[in-house]
Amino acid sequence: MYVSPFHGTDGHYEVLAPPPGPDGRLRLGVRLVTDDGARFDATLDGVPADPPRLPLAGLRGAALIRAHGIALWARRVPVQPRPEAALGPVPTGGIAARVAERLFRTAVGRLAVTVRLEHAGGHVEVLGRGGPAIVVRRPDELFARLGRDQLIGFGEAYMTGAWAEDGVPGDGVLGDFLTVLAAELTTLVPRPLQRLRGLVVTRLPRSQRGTQDNTRANVAHHYDLSNDLFAAFLDPTLSYSSALFTDPDSPSEDLVAAQHRKIDRLLDQAGVGAGTRLLEIGTGWGELAIRAAARGAEVRSITLSVEQQELARERIAAAGHADRVRVDLCDYRALLDEPGAAYDAVVSVEMIEAVGQEFWPAYFRTLDHVLAPGGRVAIQAITMPHDRMLATRSTHTFITKYVFPGGALPSVRAIDEVTRAHTGLRIADDLAIGPHYATTLRRWDEAFTAAHDEVTRLGFDETFARMWHFYLEYCRAGFAAGYIDDHQLTFTRPDEESR
Repeated sequence: MYVSPFHGTDGHYEVLAPPPGPDGRLRLGVRLVTDDGARFDATLDGVPADPPRLPLAGLRGAALIRAHGIALWARRVPVQPRPEAALGPVPTGGIAARVAERLFRTAVGRLAVTVRLEHAGGHVEVLGRGGPAIVVRRPDELFARLGRDQLIGFGEAYMTGAWAEDGVPGDGVLGDFLTVLAAELTTLVPRPLQRLRGLVVTRLPRSQRGTQDNTRANVAHHYDLSNDLFAAFLDPTLSYSSALFTDPDSPSEDLVAAQHRKIDRLLDQAGVGAGTRLLEIGTGWGELAIRAAARGAEVRSITLSVEQQELARERIAAAGHADRVRVDLCDYRALLDEPGAAYDAVVSVEMIEAVGQEFWPAYFRTLDHVLAPGGRVAIQAITMPHDRMLATRSTHTFITKYVFPGGALPSVRAIDEVTRAHTGLRIADDLAIGPHYATTLRRWDEAFTAAHDEVTRLGFDETFARMWHFYLEYCRAGFAAGYIDDHQLTFTRPDEESR
């Protein structure tokens, strides 16, 4: 249960409320019991009193609570985001809603999908040319949210239940429907109206810029939700990035083996073996560090997630590699203040997405700074085509609002341009694995929907569950349609090789 932005969601609360005593005194007890058996008890007691004309005591208490929260934030205590999303009231209709409805009807009418609009009085209207189906239970709300917040509103309408897939969550219908939309996303709005895009889209909040303070909060928003939440849908390796399958179209290939194949290829590309000094930027839950240590490498892994650091250290110790792996809470930019050329190899898996375009030069300068002569860098990066990246780089999206604050996807061209302008690193190898990510996300969503009861037990409500399901299938659609991609990129310094 969520009780405070500075308190985790592990464990459960017991409220003890016996009847008032003879004098009217009421004594309430609150007990927190965590999974490891630890217990915290608090009591609140008092007697009835006439309400004051001015609620000074209440105002004083509220002020003290806020002051304490500010003090905790100033000490950089990780922030625990509220599990249930604050969607706010349904927006009113108006011109924007009517325009959104017309655009929606026109777009759906030419797509291979089925949309059932349930109107008041029981009338059902069917749109589309046939295909993956959704049911719109509250059309007015859907169009109002679309009119006000475009694609963010489309996702929020799913979160509230204004529309849903015509099937069982987890059966893939939602992702299949979104894939059709993603494949045609650039043509859903008529070209003349696309020129007005800058007037209606929401810009990324400045609070999400990838500064050191903001990045710590952005990371905590997602990765410090709950280790148990991620364990509920990830495979036993706790790998939270695309796997590498022998056949991404295979419905039964083992996910653990595919995750290890992904990790092993990155380690191979970086030349990691016995005695290699390896830096990992973005620890995750430690699986890559474990496999690198098993090769005999000396590993330093850095992260900004307190939750990930704690569990990664536990997993590394359990694997018998605590003597070879060190996991630090550290911003990548802090490495620029350390002596250079300290590592023979650098690996970073799907971390650049959290950096932000403004800080891509600093990210790659860091890689170049820490890499020893003759060393190699291997990264895995979610990307999008260059023109699409330029068109959307400042846009606030459903993902940046609810899932990854501050997230920004580069293009391979942008990565190449940044490294050429700011470093001696050059792309030596490029493997595109986008279809593998679509399969990975499909597996994750199946596991997440199957773990619905466990997610609820962890304190996450139905709105959160619908948001997370939409996020996983929304991303799957992007990869399946080719709207976004995933690349394993290897970097070397050609100038060194030519000497």
